[in-house]
Amino acid sequence: MLAGRLARRLSRLGLHYSWVVLAVVFALSVVTAGAMALPGVLILPLERQFGWSAQDISAAVALRLLIYGLMAPFAAGLIDRIGLRRVMIGAVVLIGAGLALSLRMNQVWQLTLLWGAMVGIGAGLTALVLGAVVATRWFTERRGLALGVLTAGAAAGQLIFLPLAAWLERGWGWRAALCPTLAGLVAAGALVALLMADRPADVGLAPYGESGFAPPAPAPRRGGVLRTLGEIVGSGTFWILASTFFICGLSTNGLIQTHFIALCSDFDVGSLTAASTLALMGAFDFVGTIGSGWLSDRYDNRALLFCYYGLRGLSLIYLPGSSFSIYGLSLFGVFYGLDWVATVPPTVRLTAEAFGRERAGAAFGWIYAAHMAGAATAAYGAGYSRSVLQSYLPALYAAGALCLVAAALVWLIEKRPADAPARASA
Repeated sequence: MLAGRLARRLSRLGLHYSWVVLAVVFALSVVTAGAMALPGVLILPLERQFGWSAQDISAAVALRLLIYGLMAPFAAGLIDRIGLRRVMIGAVVLIGAGLALSLRMNQVWQLTLLWGAMVGIGAGLTALVLGAVVATRWFTERRGLALGVLTAGAAAGQLIFLPLAAWLERGWGWRAALCPTLAGLVAAGALVALLMADRPADVGLAPYGESGFAPPAPAPRRGGVLRTLGEIVGSGTFWILASTFFICGLSTNGLIQTHFIALCSDFDVGSLTAASTLALMGAFDFVGTIGSGWLSDRYDNRALLFCYYGLRGLSLIYLPGSSFSIYGLSLFGVFYGLDWVATVPPTVRLTAEAFGRERAGAAFGWIYAAHMAGAATAAYGAGYSRSVLQSYLPALYAAGALCLVAAALVWLIEKRPADAPARASA
């Protein structure tokens, strides 16, 4: 096995194989994030070519986001049963097939099947739960930093693929815009097949920061994912984290990632300029998310979430009054981008503190499902607002106000020391 040989060679050089695993998962996260962001570039071209309404396209995107989120807790269970490597390869095949087949689509139901169902299921297998599992399995030290890096893959995908897709669509049509993502999926799939290992023990190592050897993988608990839900559903902390993460998804993936380019077009801002603003958000998100991982190891995670949600809410309320000038969009891109997914590391740490290390992956999976339910709500709701009310502004103001609500809600979470025994409170 190439991974085992490479791990032994790197060990002799004083390098732990966990960093290779981190790089492979980061590469896959970048490409899948690019695939998830593509509809933001393609709403207007699909409207022009096929006459589909923003509401029709948004319904397919909302289905994809909902499936993506609902897959998260079951992806954690599937990873336990068949392994990281197989799950990641399956995700690449599903996403690649959905995008490749969509090159021939000409009906709304095909968009719903391919971009909604197939891409949604495939991307759901590589959702943030994958990063939480990898960080937990492979890192004891630097876990917050590792999770921040993996979460930042979403920002990097947006930074790399969105401007390129917008440029290709402008010159060669929407089908050409899919090609870089398809090529990236092939490359990432090859890296996974050659270099990925499920656990440190598979390559004769302990997790980074531990000595000796890792124990063999425990047998998956029977009915583990649903059993975990039953154990945590009575906890007030679970409902607060799920509610605030619902608002997080509503104000990011569902609203800005999906509709920002179409929103800008309503104010006479070109698609390439709007995509470049999204890329700017991705650049600052990359920095902000890695920084958030570092901060989450050192400070009260409730205070971090208060700042992140408050800043995001104010930036969304500011956007309609920005005049959509280059200066206004740039200012929005910086402040909004800094905390696009910076909420993830503190939310994961609060989940682990509340429910324990063994249940953290499945518990976060259910919380992340709420995140993507919020994203689906905003994806469809904002499209409905544009089609029926002829404006995205009600959706922007509603999302901004809800972010301020989330900033207040996080203080209701009971602060528990990281090493305290976790239990689901009634």
